Amino acid sequence: MTTALEVDREPPGARQRTPARRRPIRDIVRYRWLFFLMLPGILYFVLFRFWPMYGARIAFKNYIPFLGIDGSEWVGLAHFQEFLSNPDFPRLLQNTLIVAALSLFIAFPLTIVLALLLNELRLQVLKRTVQTLVYIPHFLSWTVVVSITALLFAIGNGPLWTFFGWLLGTDANMLADPDWFRPLIVMQEVWKNTGWGTIIFLAALAGVDQEQYEAAVIDGAGRWQRVWHITIPSILPTIVVLLILQTGQILNTGFEQIYLMSNSLNRTVADVFDTYVYFAGIEQGAYSYSTAVGLFKAIVGLVLIFGTNWLAKRFNQQGIF
Repeated sequence: MTTALEVDREPPGARQRTPARRRPIRDIVRYRWLFFLMLPGILYFVLFRFWPMYGARIAFKNYIPFLGIDGSEWVGLAHFQEFLSNPDFPRLLQNTLIVAALSLFIAFPLTIVLALLLNELRLQVLKRTVQTLVYIPHFLSWTVVVSITALLFAIGNGPLWTFFGWLLGTDANMLADPDWFRPLIVMQEVWKNTGWGTIIFLAALAGVDQEQYEAAVIDGAGRWQRVWHITIPSILPTIVVLLILQTGQILNTGFEQIYLMSNSLNRTVADVFDTYVYFAGIEQGAYSYSTAVGLFKAIVGLVLIFGTNWLAKRFNQQGIF
């Protein structure tokens, strides 16, 4: 029989170990509706991000649909070597990097500038109206955006074709001119996504301590001085994190926009990795080869994320991990 003295000699916390084991189960039951709300996001990543990794094995095989993935011949890195030695590789790499760099160095800073301008608006009605107007283009599909672009730059009666023709003294078909392809892509990107990208920066700006602004006003700092010395340093960690993520997506220029804007006349500058994967994989049936190209993009993006994250920490900035 256990005596009272022996019970008292039990190590402290021994009786609390059993409830601690059950705590995760209790938390799941308690927050079951929050987990239920997470379910669609989890299913999305499982079905469209993790499950396709199983099929990525065909990049190392000579995949034949009738034989299946397991029955196809293993060829190792042959498709990667073929892609890197392909005469089209330098052109594809150049086109992809130029389009990505224009988006990164033009569209991304404009998002920050727009967020700072919206933050300086004091009239709430005007601020909300402007926010709504700049958010709307994000919800339009690229098909609609390209259709609007075709109407605006239509030869003969397009308003922007007339304006730029008068300004630059040209009557070229801007939709088919290779020199106009990249500017049009950047203008579409800025118009469609710049407003939507301000949401994260406005959320970061909402967390800035207002007492800092009050102290700066007392010290005689002007509006632009407050922006430069208080606002921008406060949102700098957010800028760095988003820049790291953007760098990891540098080879993902987007298939739909590029595909809809490309034609036989501007194909020399319009071909990027995303459209090349479509042409090689869907139109030509080179499934293993196109998968190797897509996997090459993913590997480069992963390396860039780790590299930019390392650089951010070298400059005493907060990375993503």
